[in-house]
Amino acid sequence: MRACRPILDGVLSRVNIDSSDRSPNAVSGELLTKMFFGGFVRLHILYHAVKEPIFGVEMMEELARHGYDVGPGTLYPILHQLEEAGYLTVHTEVVGGKQRKYYRATAEGAQALEEAKAKLRELVKEVVHDDTPTPSIRSKGRKPGREGR
Repeated sequence: MRACRPILDGVLSRVNIDSSDRSPNAVSGELLTKMFFGGFVRLHILYHAVKEPIFGVEMMEELARHGYDVGPGTLYPILHQLEEAGYLTVHTEVVGGKQRKYYRATAEGAQALEEAKAKLRELVKEVVHDDTPTPSIRSKGRKPGREGR
């Protein structure tokens, strides 16, 4: 099996910030969303696709439940990227007279999710719980305030 490409790459392209509110806090929030939350959204989608088949509207509702404002112009390209990366497969069913695409994680997608979860656990341990790993970057002979010299 080939090495899994990181699923946390990329950014969330749709940000719901009123254009009239261009305060430093709004711009900061927009940057935070673009830089970090796109990876969280991809991880969340893959998590659900491992559990059961998913479809677009259902995922938009699920993501909204967690505070992510993700519309179809953002979600469907993400689903297609995950499919192209080999992490999702898609099949179409007719529901209520309309075609609905269901996405399901592949074995490679499930493996990528497990790898991402391990990295996420490590990150949460360090960043959220302030539990610096040993050896840390400080234990390699660096002295505080001497970086870049």
